[in-house]
Amino acid sequence: MATTKTGRSTRPTAAAKENGTKTEEGLNVFKSDKFDADTFVQSKCSLDDKEIRQLCSYLLDLKRASAEEMRKSVYANYSAFIRTSKEISDLEGELSSIRNLLSTQAALIHGLAEGVHIDLLSAKASEGPTSNGLLNIEDIELSDLEKWSTEFPDRLDVLLAEKRVDEALAALDEGERAVSEAKETNSLSPAALTSLQTAITEHKQKLADQLAEAACQPSTRGAELRAAILALKKLGDGPRAHALLLNAHFQRYQYNMLSLRPSSTSYGGAYTAALSQLVFSAIAQAASDSLGIFGKEPAYTSELVMWATKQTEAFALLVKRHALASSAAAGGLRAAAECVQIALGHCSLLEARGLALCPVLLKLFRLSVEQALNANLKRIEESTAALAAADDWVLTYPLSGIRQSGWPSGASLGNTTSFQHKLTSSAHRFNSMVQDFFEDVGPLLSMQLGGQTLEGLFQVFNSYVNMLIKALPGSMDEEANFEGSGNNIVQTAETEAQQIALLANASLLADELLPRAAMKLSPSQASHKDDHRRRTSDRQNRHPEQREWKRRLVSSVERLKNTFCQQHALDLIFTEEGDSNVTAEMYINMDGSADEVEWFPSLLFQELFAKLNRMASLAADMFIGRERFATLLLMRLTETVIIWLSEDQSFWDDIEEGPRPLGPLGLQQLYLDIKFVLCFASQGRYLSRNLHRVVNEIIAKAMAAFGATGMDPYSVLPDDDWFNDICQDAIERLSGKPKAERDLNSPTASVSAQSISSVRSHGSS
Repeated sequence: MATTKTGRSTRPTAAAKENGTKTEEGLNVFKSDKFDADTFVQSKCSLDDKEIRQLCSYLLDLKRASAEEMRKSVYANYSAFIRTSKEISDLEGELSSIRNLLSTQAALIHGLAEGVHIDLLSAKASEGPTSNGLLNIEDIELSDLEKWSTEFPDRLDVLLAEKRVDEALAALDEGERAVSEAKETNSLSPAALTSLQTAITEHKQKLADQLAEAACQPSTRGAELRAAILALKKLGDGPRAHALLLNAHFQRYQYNMLSLRPSSTSYGGAYTAALSQLVFSAIAQAASDSLGIFGKEPAYTSELVMWATKQTEAFALLVKRHALASSAAAGGLRAAAECVQIALGHCSLLEARGLALCPVLLKLFRLSVEQALNANLKRIEESTAALAAADDWVLTYPLSGIRQSGWPSGASLGNTTSFQHKLTSSAHRFNSMVQDFFEDVGPLLSMQLGGQTLEGLFQVFNSYVNMLIKALPGSMDEEANFEGSGNNIVQTAETEAQQIALLANASLLADELLPRAAMKLSPSQASHKDDHRRRTSDRQNRHPEQREWKRRLVSSVERLKNTFCQQHALDLIFTEEGDSNVTAEMYINMDGSADEVEWFPSLLFQELFAKLNRMASLAADMFIGRERFATLLLMRLTETVIIWLSEDQSFWDDIEEGPRPLGPLGLQQLYLDIKFVLCFASQGRYLSRNLHRVVNEIIAKAMAAFGATGMDPYSVLPDDDWFNDICQDAIERLSGKPKAERDLNSPTASVSAQSISSVRSHGSS
C-alpha cells in the first residue's frame, strides 16, 4: 500500500518536471540576440486558407464536445448532489438537538448546584441546641417555603405554556404575598428571596407579552379581548393595555372596511351609511370596553377621546373623497346634505357614551357643503336665466305637480288654484328650484350656514331682478349692463301686460314665496293650520336676520319698480323724436290765442290717466290678493310724472322769467291739469302724501309766477265746483262711461273739494 501511494505521488512530479523543461526550451528562442520577430511569425503562420478553415472547424467541434461532456457530467452527479444536500440538512438537525440537550444538561447542573447551596445554607441555619434531638416545627416550615420557592418558576412556566391566564395571575399574586411575608419574617435567605423576585418579574413580563400578542391577533375579539386587556391591566401595565384595546378595535374595523369598496356608480348615501355603521359602532364598542375595564380615569378617557377624534377625521376624509366630492362639484346639495345627515345621525349616538364628535364632523364637512351650496345656487341662476331668454312673460298657474311654497306638490290644479300663484315660466322655475333647495336644510343649520344661504339666495334673486330690468324695452335700448346679470340674453317684454308681469314675478317672490321658504332655516318654525295664521306667525316669529333679508329682497324689487315707472314716465313726457309733451309755451300762449278755449285736461295728463286706467285693470287680474302692491305701483308712476314736472327747471324758468308772463288762462289750465291729477288719483286710491305735497308745490310756484305780474291769482280762478265738474266730466269721457248726473255729495267729490281747498290754502299762505 505504501509503495502504491508513493508511485502515485511521483508520477505527477515527473510529468511536471518534463513540461517545465520543454517550456524553458521553447522560451530560449526569445532570449537569443538574433531573434527576428517577423521571421518567427512567418514560420508560425505558414498555414494556407484551407488549413486555417480546417483548424477553426476542429476547434468548434472540440467546443461542442466539451459542452456535451459537461452536460453529461452534471446529469450523472445530480442525484449525488441531492443526497449530499439532504445529509447536510439532517446533520444540521442533529447538531441543533445536541445543542438543546447540552443546554438542558447545563441548566440541570446549575439547578443541582443551587439546590446543594440552599441545602448547605439551611443546614447551617438549623445548627444549634435542640430538645431531645427533635427538629423545631419552624425549621420544617422554613424548609417547605424554600422548596416551594424553588418549584414556583416551573409552575409558572407550565401555566404560561398552557395559557391558563387566571391561574397564572393568581400564582403571581401568591408569589408577591410570599415575598412580602418573607421580607417581614426573614423566612428566606437573601439569595432565595432575590431569585424568587426575579422569577416573578420575568414571568410577569412573559405573561404581559403573551397577552399583548393575543390582543393583537385578528381572531381575538369580544369577551376574549376584554379578558386579555383586563389581565394586562392587572399586571400593572394599564397604558399599554388601553393602547392595545383601541388598536384592536381599529384593526377590526379596518379589516371590515376591506369589503366596502366605493365605485363611481355607487350611491353616496349608501356608502356613507355603511361606512358610518362600521366606524361609529367600532368607536362605540371601544368606548364601552374602555369604560368597563378602565372606568372614568382621566388619562384613559382623554386617550379615548383623542383616538375617537382621529378615527372621526379619517372617516370624514373618506366620505368627502368618495361621496361628497362628486356631489359638491355637481351642485347636488340634497345628496351632500343626505350624506352629512346620515353621518351626523350615527355620530350623535355616541353622545350617550360621552363622546360629542358631531362638531368635528361639521367642521370637516363644512367646506364640501359650502361648495355644494354655491354650485346649487349657481345652477338655479343659470337655469332661470336660460328660461328668461325664451320667457313670453305671460302669467300662468304652475303645471300640476310643480311645488308651491307651503302646499302639496301632488295636488291637482283645480283643487289648489286658490292656493297657487300666477307667475311666468322663468319665475315658476326659480320658485320650484328654491323650494327644492330648502328641502334639506338640517346640515345648513347645524353648520351655521343659514346666513350664507340667505346671502347666496339674495344674490341669485338680485341677478334675476336684473334680468327682469333688462327685459324692459328701455333697458334693452340703452344696453344696460347690470351687476350680476352678465351678458344674458333676455326676451323683451313689449306690452304693458308683459311689463307688469315682470313686477308680478318679482313682488310675489320677494313678498311671499321666498320668505316663506326661508322660514325652513328657522329651527323654531312650527306648522300652522290656515294661511292667515301662517302669515301672522311668519311676521311675528321671523328671525331678525330673515326680516333684514326680506327687506333687501323688497329693495331689489324697488329697483325694478323705479325703472318701470321712469321708463313709462319718459314715454309720456317725451315724444319718439325727443320733444317734450309738456312745455311752458302751451300755458303761456293760451292768453294770446283768439280761439275759444275748450276747458279739458292737457294731452299729457289725459295719456297719464289712460295709462293708469289700463295698468289698474291689468293689475287687478295679476295682483289678486296683493292689491296694495298694485296701488303703490300706480302711486309711484303718478308721483314720477308729477315730480318730473315739478323739477323741470327749464319749464319753470320759462314760466317765471320768460319773455311772456303766465296769463289768467294759462294759470287756469295748469290749475285744471293738477286738479285733474288729484281727482283721478283720489278716485283710484293712489293719492299719496308725497304726491299731495308735490302738487301743492307746483300750484304755489304757478301762483307765485302769476302774482309777480301784479295780479291776484284767486281773482281769475273759478270756484271749486267748476274744476270738479270739468275733472269729473273728463274722467267719465276718458273712461268711456256714459255721462251721468254727478252726486255732489259723493265721497269722490268731497275728497276733490278737500284737495282743491288745501291747494288754495297752501297757495295763499
